[in-house]
Amino acid sequence: MTRRGLLGATFAAGVFLAAEASPIEAWAAEGDVQISASGVSVLASVGGRVAIRDGQGTVRSAGSKFQVKDSAAGVQISTGGTPTLTSLADGTPAIRMDYTMPAAAGAVTVYGLFTVSTNHVHLEWHVTGPSTLVADGFMFSRAIQNPTEADEYVAVTEWVRDAGGGIPYEAKVGVAHASTWGELHGLLLLQRSKQDWTNATWVHSPGVPQADGSLISRAEFFFTTERPSAAVSIGTSRELGVEVWTDQPFNLWEAAGATATVKVQVANGTQSARDVDLSWWVRDFNGKRLVNATATGTVPAASTWEHSFTVGAPAAGVALVEVVAASGEDEAFARTNLGVLGPYSYQAGAESMFGIANYPWLQVPSADAVLDLWQKAGANRVRISYEGGPGLPPSEFDARGMMHNIELQPSLDVTDAEAAQWAATYTDKAIAAGADYFEVGNELNRPFNTGDAAQAYIDKVMRPVRDYLDASGKDVKLLNNGLAGMDEPWVENFIAGGGWDMIDAFAYHPGRGNFTPDYIPSGEDWDAGTNGIYWNFLGGLRKLQALMDQHGHKDIWLTEAYACTRPNGWWNDTYRQAAENIFLTLAIAKAEGIKGVLWYQFHDSVLGMPQVADPENVEYHFGLMNRDVSPKPSLLAYANAARTLDEATPLGWLQFANPKTKGLLFDTPAGEAAVLWNRADGYLLNADHDPGGRHFPAPEVWVDHWPTKTTLNVKSAGSTLTQVDCIGQRKTVRASGRRAAVVLDGAPRLFIGTNLSASLAA
Repeated sequence: MTRRGLLGATFAAGVFLAAEASPIEAWAAEGDVQISASGVSVLASVGGRVAIRDGQGTVRSAGSKFQVKDSAAGVQISTGGTPTLTSLADGTPAIRMDYTMPAAAGAVTVYGLFTVSTNHVHLEWHVTGPSTLVADGFMFSRAIQNPTEADEYVAVTEWVRDAGGGIPYEAKVGVAHASTWGELHGLLLLQRSKQDWTNATWVHSPGVPQADGSLISRAEFFFTTERPSAAVSIGTSRELGVEVWTDQPFNLWEAAGATATVKVQVANGTQSARDVDLSWWVRDFNGKRLVNATATGTVPAASTWEHSFTVGAPAAGVALVEVVAASGEDEAFARTNLGVLGPYSYQAGAESMFGIANYPWLQVPSADAVLDLWQKAGANRVRISYEGGPGLPPSEFDARGMMHNIELQPSLDVTDAEAAQWAATYTDKAIAAGADYFEVGNELNRPFNTGDAAQAYIDKVMRPVRDYLDASGKDVKLLNNGLAGMDEPWVENFIAGGGWDMIDAFAYHPGRGNFTPDYIPSGEDWDAGTNGIYWNFLGGLRKLQALMDQHGHKDIWLTEAYACTRPNGWWNDTYRQAAENIFLTLAIAKAEGIKGVLWYQFHDSVLGMPQVADPENVEYHFGLMNRDVSPKPSLLAYANAARTLDEATPLGWLQFANPKTKGLLFDTPAGEAAVLWNRADGYLLNADHDPGGRHFPAPEVWVDHWPTKTTLNVKSAGSTLTQVDCIGQRKTVRASGRRAAVVLDGAPRLFIGTNLSASLAA
């Protein structure tokens, strides 16, 4: 059984493994009851207080309440509790706390059941009540006493290999709220717990329905000196655990060849020492093995072994690391990425089109470090920033000379008075934020491709905001709600209803499925279903431009653009495709004069549960960075586009004798430059997928997925061209007689030093 499977089983059973057996003692006096084991004790008192103490008797965590949520009665919080000593069916001593619930809770009853083993407390709360109980709203109170550092929200994951083939991925083991007292750590582990529902007073602890109709919330508390992943392996599993990391922020170095030290920790969760064979490899974007080595070691029982190795930071920009630990039939592995991204002096300033579509909500290792990386990668604008809002306030961006917009979500189902009040309140918020653009809502064009919601949006949102802003005299530009896809019927109805004159620029989200960014579907009736051709990039842009030719041109903002890398899914990009498609998306946007491209999003994860692995959730996989905040090739592709196109002036699309050869021409400070590619292999990605399901066995990132190579003789301005691939790898191509033979396929490449103006399309 995997560690993830064992964790689920032990949570369900309410039994966790201990690092070693220790006697459990119990006593009761004057209303207080206590149970203790080696390194830990629990003291429960009348009133509901439950205190967890370390081996020296110091209280480290204490709480006294349990909260339930009821869809009818609302939130109900216990008002007291009575502890008693009891025992489990196997005789294990336990504390039972019967909570006093308020009268408004009705028939709800709650009791807690707490047991201990070495350095470990098992906590569970049993809830019975009406069918209107909302299990996801359960919480328990706890306050950490005198910590030496702020609590951390830690996602514990396990790397698994896909049974259907393809690349491996991370799966969730659990989440931990980690507390620190010097060298001692307290790890509160749950199967699921939202970070933004947890604070210094309450821990989100969802209930799990039971066969008898009750619900149980469970948590495990460990005292440990180990890293969280190892602590979970030791506390919950009989198999090996592996964790891989570096001490370099984001695993990014500034120069190729710099020594990168990779750290490995192997955890042994068994009761006996184990001999472990450790092996690792590092491969760059082109598949070259930079390192391939092994080591052996003995890991003590219920303990860890740390090992490290070095590798030169990859000249190819990004490299993949895999480390495998094996002992007998047990095996565990982990992956991470290493990257190189040097400094760069961007010149476009406020004219830069490059930005991020989501506020910097995952600030690891710090907010400053994240913004430093944004600016190094070329992101000069954030979509959402306002005082008191999520992410960072406008002052943080102003201090760095970064631009900021605001997006706020209204409702279409309101009265006219409520609509006017929303317009006043939230337009004032946009003005106070100093936003350049107020994007009034997000994806309010449902149902897609019907136009049904356009008039309500005009009446309940756009007109009240426009009127209020005009009356204020403030210079905030208005964007319509960023449409999901280029919704032609919605835009036509918006124009017909008078909305076109209410906005200063137009916003939409060019959602893209398994099509290359330059795909233009034929026909007019585009399927807007989950896997429909409505979700394309250039085709949608062409529809919008055609409408603007009729009704007047406005600046275009792509307020969410993306390349989703959900693993082993045919509708989504592989890691290599994502890098290629990001570079081509941004190159096309630059060529088409797009005002702003805001990338969705910076990190893999979902809001509220940052870094919690969720392989099936498509929303989780849009980041430029991995869950462990190491770089995807996507980050290098974004930075490469931002750098090579920073001061580029678009000259137009290129046209060649071979109609499958495509190109964009730019004037840059480095000379004329062309982005070139060839569509001999078509516009459809992962075309050989199983039509009966979502699965596609994605190749590793270094695998070239374009079989057809086409040679093009390119006119050059000098004796050489500089070829730049999607992630920024450069090489020199010699020209003979001012012509250079370049090899093209479906991957876009930039060639600096061309002389192709005569090949511009009419």
